[in-house]
Amino acid sequence: MARTTGTEARADAHERRTTVSQRFEVEIYGQRYAIRGEADQAYVNELAREVDEQMRTLAGGMKVATPAKVAILAALNLAHQLHQARKFQHEKVEQLADSLISSIEETLGGAR
Repeated sequence: MARTTGTEARADAHERRTTVSQRFEVEIYGQRYAIRGEADQAYVNELAREVDEQMRTLAGGMKVATPAKVAILAALNLAHQLHQARKFQHEKVEQLADSLISSIEETLGGAR
C-alpha cells in the first residue's frame, strides 16, 4: 500500500472538508426522494430519469407489479448493463494492449 506524506494527507483532509454536499429532490416511479451528494443536479436528475425509465419499462410488461419488485428487477437490469459495459471496456483495453505490444515488437524487430 502506498504511503502518503504529511502534506498529501493534509491536502486530502482539506479537500474532504471543503467538498460541499448538495441536496436534491428527484422523482422515480411516482415517488419523490431527497438525495444528498456531491454530484451536480443535472447528473443526479439524469440518473433518476434512467432508473425511472427502467422501472416503467419493466412494469409495463408485468401483470401485477409491486414497486419493490419493479425496483429489484430494475436494479438487476441496471447491474447487468453495468457488468456488460465493464466487460466490453475490459475487452477493448485488452485489444488495445495487444495491438500496442504487436506494434512495439514490430518496431523493435525491424530496428535490429
